[in-house]
Amino acid sequence: MTPRTITAAASGTWRLGDLTINRIGFGAMRLPQTGEALVPGARPRDREQAVAVLRRALDLGVDHIDTAAFYFSPLRSANELINRALAPYPDHLVITTKVGPGRDPSGHWTPHATPDRLRGQVEENLRQLGRDHLDVVNLRVLGTDSVAERFGVLAELREAGLVRHLGLSNVTPAQLAEARAIAPVVCVQNRYGIGVRPQDDGFVRLCGEQGIAFVPFYAIAGTAGQAGAVDAEADAVRAVARAHGASTAQIRLAWTLHRGPHVLAIPGTGDLDHLAANVAAGAIRLSDTDLAALDDLHHGGGGRAL
Repeated sequence: MTPRTITAAASGTWRLGDLTINRIGFGAMRLPQTGEALVPGARPRDREQAVAVLRRALDLGVDHIDTAAFYFSPLRSANELINRALAPYPDHLVITTKVGPGRDPSGHWTPHATPDRLRGQVEENLRQLGRDHLDVVNLRVLGTDSVAERFGVLAELREAGLVRHLGLSNVTPAQLAEARAIAPVVCVQNRYGIGVRPQDDGFVRLCGEQGIAFVPFYAIAGTAGQAGAVDAEADAVRAVARAHGASTAQIRLAWTLHRGPHVLAIPGTGDLDHLAANVAAGAIRLSDTDLAALDDLHHGGGGRAL
């Protein structure tokens, strides 16, 4: 008997404004290159492999892709790959992109965009993706300064019809409140995971109370960040993984989804097997005992043995 294929529908759904999506999505950051992401000189990933992963993601029910114009390697752009693999885009597909950071052609980071450059970044994403509007645009923020002027520019582009919905990335509760006073915010994309920023637990809950999706990045990699998952893993995570016949990466994804019905996941990969495993994590239901052990680890404990 062929095993049942688990699709992204198993993760449940959430609404980004008027757009309903499955809670397990796909992050395109790692798609253009292999090894550590977003570093100059990264080795380009095979184009056909990347295209195959994107098409398989949709076959598995993924209907939310997170990308950015600054996701590229010397020969590959995430947006270009998405365009090649998926255009003409199905009506149910939601593509979220980010503006704010920039990289020069060699891949080195440039200063974050000033308000007058944000429109150009939005237009660049439109051009690369081959679209006449963007479903969701996140303003990626560096630091704790006011976001009012920059978010105001995006609000104007939303009013002009170039952007459907707005979100924020790498922000504080104060910056979220500032942005919401200007225009609706449908999502917050911040770094978060087991043992990563436990002080932000309240912020995660706040987003849920306000009907805003919370979208953790580096949820699998944890403290390793853009370097990706590491071999060393906490005993508590390994124990829960054994109990469920799952990988530790799947357990980390499942834990984030258990933080609330508004919490989404956007794991990225260039590997078809890893893609299927990531999507299948949406079907894992952790017990109270599992959650107690993982929450203990999250808050700095050793993770109680199961």
